[in-house]
Amino acid sequence: MEKKHKRNFIGTIVSAKMQKTVVVRVDRVTMHPMYHKRVKISKRFKAHYDNGSYSVGDKVTIEEGRPLSKEVRWIIRSKA
Repeated sequence: MEKKHKRNFIGTIVSAKMQKTVVVRVDRVTMHPMYHKRVKISKRFKAHYDNGSYSVGDKVTIEEGRPLSKEVRWIIRSKA
């Protein structure tokens, strides 16, 4: 059985008000399908952490994981 590749993103923490959960904003650049201009797209992910202190503005690496709650499916791996 082959292991699946887990997705990784680098993002910025935008909210740290929950216990053991932070909100990470991931920005990426794509091409618009009709106008062929670069468009910046951002998406927010809720990520879990066990130890360490994270504050708003920290750049972190998040990795896909198993569902921990209704919205938390990502885990913080390290500060980027």
